[in-house]
Amino acid sequence: MAHAKGRVLPGQHLDPDAHLAFAARFGPPTEGHPVIPGIPGYPNIFEIDYTKAREPNATYGDVVSRRQGIDWHTDVTFVKRPPLGSILNAKVIPPSGGDTLWSDQGAALADLSPSLQSYLSTLHAVHDGREAFKNILERVGKGSWDGKEFVELEPVVHPIVRTHPETGEKVLFVNPGFTSHIVELDCRESDALLNFLYQHSVRPEFIVRYHWKAGDVGFWDNRSTQHAVVGDFGTQHRLIQRVTLKGDQPV
Repeated sequence: MAHAKGRVLPGQHLDPDAHLAFAARFGPPTEGHPVIPGIPGYPNIFEIDYTKAREPNATYGDVVSRRQGIDWHTDVTFVKRPPLGSILNAKVIPPSGGDTLWSDQGAALADLSPSLQSYLSTLHAVHDGREAFKNILERVGKGSWDGKEFVELEPVVHPIVRTHPETGEKVLFVNPGFTSHIVELDCRESDALLNFLYQHSVRPEFIVRYHWKAGDVGFWDNRSTQHAVVGDFGTQHRLIQRVTLKGDQPV
């Protein structure tokens, strides 16, 4: 998969040190995840393992309460400075299923009418990670992001239309994983507009899809995409490790 907002490099078979070294060429790595601990010896590497997630007391958010797979989201938008990009290292891939989808949020915004684009640029949305990760944070005791520790997750506010800091592109910046409501609207209005944007932002014409093979490395721009795991691999083992890069505060 090659795309303006991301790329997959097949057959790399990186160990954790090589994974981190590759990521560091593009910017400083963040903590692996604000709440979920990294793999032993590598706090900057977050392991995505659905088999472990089903074990009692697993430290992996609310994945076991969802449909198989992970719904559309942009990584870690519930902090003030979400990551610039995410770099996945495929370790164990099932014989079938488990693809990842990415949706171009610049294209999604550009497809809206100029009037709606203009209106959206005046709005702000709250991003909140408590529903997904509050129980995990209580279990592990503390989290960390941008080098600062915390004991509770505080919702943050981001513009609904952000400007990409490098390209200047205007990008739709809401996602059903972590966006809770629009600040300037009442509950009914906010729900209606967000539901429309969630559906619009993942229309087929904005999406690319990739079927992983063990050893693949995938790198995407977290500032201008959403992604989702296709939940069609049942109980087959799927294990991918992630490094994220320090980002900026959306404006």
